Amino acid sequence: MNAADAAMICKALGDPIRIRIVELLTDGELCACRILEHFQITQPTLSHHMKILAECGLVRTRKEWKNTYYALNCDTLIAFRNYIDRLNCGPSCSQKAAACSDAGIRKKNK
Repeated sequence: MNAADAAMICKALGDPIRIRIVELLTDGELCACRILEHFQITQPTLSHHMKILAECGLVRTRKEWKNTYYALNCDTLIAFRNYIDRLNCGPSCSQKAAACSDAGIRKKNK
């Protein structure tokens, strides 16, 4: 993952509805009709949000008859998390922090 890809994902996640959609999809694939049940938005508005999530690679789309199904693209999500972890645990952090945990969380020196 490069900086441009990470910036696209950050921009996509900059909307609370899109963050909530990603949270919903952590439980597995959902059709648009099921996602809509969780929001007070129209189908075209949902399509707009899903297009943004798909364009940055966070969401995969599958059509079956008249229904569209969405699922998280775990490969992209993991690559994004790894990219962010490198920002948290880079060389400059090691001068100020004792170490990074396995989860990539910086331990603070007191």
